[in-house]
Amino acid sequence: MKNHWVLVLLILALAAFFRFWDLKSAPPGLWADEAVNGVNALRVIETNPPAGGWKVFYPENFGREGLFINIQSVFVKSFGTEPWVLRLPSAIFGVLTILGLYLMTLELFRNSKLEIENSHGEFIALASSLFLATSFWHINFSRIGFRAIMAPFFLVWSFYFLLKGTSRRPTSYGRRTSIIILAGFTFGLGFHSYIAYRIAPVIALLPLWKFYKNWKNQEAGLPLGSPASKYCAPCFIGLFIFAAFIASLPLLWYYVQNPQDFLGRTAAISIFDAPSPLGQFSENLIKTLGMFNIAGDFNWRHNLTGSPQLWWPVGILFLIGIWKSLKKLQWPYSFVLLWFITMLLPVAVSNESLPHALRAIILIPPAMIFAALGLNWLWENVKPQFRIFIYIFLATAVLQAYSQYFLHWAPNFNVHQAFQTEITEKARWLKAEPKDIKKYVVTDAVDQADTTGTPMSFQPIVFITDTFYSQKQAEKNIYYISLKNLDYADCSQKCEFLPVEYRPAIFKTIKQKIPGLRLDASSGFVVLKNY
Repeated sequence: MKNHWVLVLLILALAAFFRFWDLKSAPPGLWADEAVNGVNALRVIETNPPAGGWKVFYPENFGREGLFINIQSVFVKSFGTEPWVLRLPSAIFGVLTILGLYLMTLELFRNSKLEIENSHGEFIALASSLFLATSFWHINFSRIGFRAIMAPFFLVWSFYFLLKGTSRRPTSYGRRTSIIILAGFTFGLGFHSYIAYRIAPVIALLPLWKFYKNWKNQEAGLPLGSPASKYCAPCFIGLFIFAAFIASLPLLWYYVQNPQDFLGRTAAISIFDAPSPLGQFSENLIKTLGMFNIAGDFNWRHNLTGSPQLWWPVGILFLIGIWKSLKKLQWPYSFVLLWFITMLLPVAVSNESLPHALRAIILIPPAMIFAALGLNWLWENVKPQFRIFIYIFLATAVLQAYSQYFLHWAPNFNVHQAFQTEITEKARWLKAEPKDIKKYVVTDAVDQADTTGTPMSFQPIVFITDTFYSQKQAEKNIYYISLKNLDYADCSQKCEFLPVEYRPAIFKTIKQKIPGLRLDASSGFVVLKNY
């Protein structure tokens, strides 16, 4: 087992490299959705004490569960208002998910009813964690400040504790109780992560039912080998549910008080608004299933546009793993299948930009387990003298992950556009400008991201310059106005106008409203100045 832990540490080191390396530069820029999180974090920090400003739900930007933003606020307070700071929690959650997947998969395949050898269980656990560590899909979202990265983290860890707490291995009452409470509380915290997580209780039903069934068989005197538990299984199941309820209660109570936020934007993009919901569901399901091996997400923020979510050799192993699981249809294969099928539903019932890698993020762990099952099958069926090629394949997977993310995706111009790199550069320029110059950030956008009516295009600048509050704007001499409100600008002294969008019509309008301005592009973008 010691050798396996050495391999686990190597995989975790590899995972950390892919998630932390050059985080200040890749991805470039700061996408507006991330920036809204950052602005919320700034508002939290201004509250004294900071924790007093934490919310369980932030209604801005179509509404978001609050846990991730609250965590981000701690990092922003410690490290400042830079994009990489908002992404640092994602990288941490990403690495810890790999450890959790290893432990959960090891527990899942250990001493199973199908008599899987421990060595095979360890092989499957190591392979699944390695595939996750080198998955572009998971690497990418581990480097973006989206709350969804927490969903797979909470699922793998809660299922690890649940499987451990309900195992048939003899365990003391106190230890089993502690593990079950931890499993339930971790599972409940997952509801604070991402809206697709809400269907996760369906998956938990299977291990809970298995635990109850083993206990009932033992009560009836049927031979089971090691007993499932000499205690009350229904009591432990109730304890799991109660702990999950306590952890999710703050969010549930918020929804009771604000029912309009329960569905948020989900209702607007549901298939049930389509002319033929069943036909639309079938089409969405085909697209979602095809994202693994045929055509993935076309959004440059989410993927190397259109590329399958799995590298093609891993995709083949993934299909082999599904085939092997469907042939067995017994525990633990049924558990992975249930997870996969259940989490397909939130993606397939949505009706926007499919295939959608972000919405399907909770499918990543079972996909990696399927690929590991495929690799295990290949290992068992290939001649020993040819197993060297499997090692070469695994080494190639590491190199391919580096190449795809750092050499092909991150430097791509489309990625720079997708993450609003130009607006981010404008924000940093603005932050460095002297405070005695009055600086106006101008937009003609009408979309709104928060309760104050601030447009989405302003959000990266507001966060990086830390100018959400009016006193901060006055202190730094930075103000935000729309093209229609230029009459409020005061250029009696030195002033600058920074248009967020590059449109000649905007430059013309500003010059007409404020005479004496000249265009200056020395910073790499157009600024209008009166000096």
